[in-house]
Amino acid sequence: MFRSAAGERRRVRALVATCSAVAVAATSAAVLAPAAGAQQKQADDGVYRGQVEVVPASEGSAEQDVLTGRVFVDGNEDSRAGDGERGLAGVAVSNGRDVVTTDDQGRYRLPAFDNMTVFITQPSGYQVPVDEYNVPQFHYNHLPEGSPDLKYGGIEPTGPLPSAVNFPVVKSAGTAADEQSCIMAGDLQTYNRTQVDYARKGAINDMAQRDDYASCGSLFVGDVVGDDLSLYPDVKELTKQTNGPARFLPGNHDLDFDAATAAHSFDTFREQLAPTYYSYDVGNVHFVALNTVEYPCRPDEDNLDGIGTQCDDPEGDPSYNGSMSDRQLAWLERDLERVPKDKLVVVASHIGLVNYNDQSSAVHQTDQAADVYELLKGRKAVAVSGHSHTIENMKKGDSAQGWKDTHGFDKLPFPHITAGAISGDWYSGEVTEDGYPTAIGKDGGRPGLLTLDVDGSKFQERYTVTGAGDTVQTQLGINNPTYREWSEERAEWNENPEGEAPKLDEPLVVDSDDLAGRTWLTTDFWMGASGSSVKVALDGGPAKKATRTQEMKGEAKRNGPEWSDPYAVSQQLVHGGSIADSSMHLWRYELPTGLEPGEHTAEVTATDSYGREFTDSLTFEVTG
Repeated sequence: MFRSAAGERRRVRALVATCSAVAVAATSAAVLAPAAGAQQKQADDGVYRGQVEVVPASEGSAEQDVLTGRVFVDGNEDSRAGDGERGLAGVAVSNGRDVVTTDDQGRYRLPAFDNMTVFITQPSGYQVPVDEYNVPQFHYNHLPEGSPDLKYGGIEPTGPLPSAVNFPVVKSAGTAADEQSCIMAGDLQTYNRTQVDYARKGAINDMAQRDDYASCGSLFVGDVVGDDLSLYPDVKELTKQTNGPARFLPGNHDLDFDAATAAHSFDTFREQLAPTYYSYDVGNVHFVALNTVEYPCRPDEDNLDGIGTQCDDPEGDPSYNGSMSDRQLAWLERDLERVPKDKLVVVASHIGLVNYNDQSSAVHQTDQAADVYELLKGRKAVAVSGHSHTIENMKKGDSAQGWKDTHGFDKLPFPHITAGAISGDWYSGEVTEDGYPTAIGKDGGRPGLLTLDVDGSKFQERYTVTGAGDTVQTQLGINNPTYREWSEERAEWNENPEGEAPKLDEPLVVDSDDLAGRTWLTTDFWMGASGSSVKVALDGGPAKKATRTQEMKGEAKRNGPEWSDPYAVSQQLVHGGSIADSSMHLWRYELPTGLEPGEHTAEVTATDSYGREFTDSLTFEVTG
């Protein structure tokens, strides 16, 4: 089922502007088991809708330190563990620390403690219910007194431990299939309702038009909103338009910043969306959604599980860091113990285990990356993250100087992908005719969605630019002395703008005197990686190889005008945003000295590591 996209010819003039509580499982003491006969399914859409069944403790019952319940097949889809509905054996149930499996009647017993989230791992061949917003219902928050006073509310008091928490599922041929398409959505990160509308008109509209991911669903890998947690209901209105379950993991802009300790730093996220870490199975894939954001970051004993040793500013105001708690690492080890070795493991997080663009920054790497690698040794795995608003396709064996300096390790043990961002470069740049900004990123990447196409335990990644088809994978430009001089002047002008801004009037015109090793045709190949290639054919002549600017063989990061994406920079320095002066997915081809004056056409063929070809073209002029 892997997609083989034939190279679609398209003529491109590069450098020209183009352009509450969600679940009954979630927390409240007022949440009770549904009334007898209550139907949770919306019959008109065929989607299994429902909730976790929370059975309150009897009045006057003794305090318990063990939580019990069942995982059951919800035959009549009423979210109640009724008579005759069979329990499901072998399902993993966790309190975020311990992991147990259900017995032959679907029963489980877990140690209980205050401030725990109990959740199940959805098994392949079954589907947990979703609410009206398509958010999966598979967890219960237990916090008897509720959150401390937080600006965005946190978790409402749950009261005494329930007498039972029962998790409904239904059989699903869709989640049993070996062939899956799974959307991994980077930073939605809406700071206001205007940006919510940008997302709706952009990537969310694209998701609404697709149904290939309906069984696997989408996983939003953090920074769901931009600090204003009151926007979570607006985001759920967006996921209501998507197909399949819409899952979430937390990012550094999903924090309760007024939380005094890490124990409550994601309470509002937990109340509104999901546990801070969990797992689920679809097909032959085991997904692990991790929390790699530590806040408040202080090297003291106040934080949960002793985290906080790598803070950037331990003496200053609370900050965040890329880190995992000892409790989460222990859970991950126990979770993986129950996963067959032949399954593909997708490790998803907001802050990546490592990152190319910010490879020397503590807040863009995860302190415990080596520990995660050790737990995954011998397994087929891929790590997917967000956070940096870049597109990074890093293969097994790739290496960068920053990783050696920051982590002390050399080559990647398995592929790592930074998924880009729905928000792109924080919704910057020119607003398109379709109603959302171009938001070209600091690596030249465009807003869009990452999809993992899975067949058994094998996968292929693809990136879909917002508003474009799968065949749109590159953007072309000319990097010559005129462009480099302009970009430096324009960058200086931006620092102290006076008078009229300098313009790059003829971006596709090259002086023949600049052809002697000073001018390149650039190809920004967003999913390009080790094993990919780019070839350029001038004026119908033989195709010749372009050179990747970043080989990923242990060298330091290369940045500056010489290594930049001229198409992206020409847009950013005019319409605003970051500057694409470095990229791991940029190729360049030196234009030959013998080009005659006049118009020339370059046909560019980019081939990814799976042999899929994408063809693009650029027309430029040589003068002098």
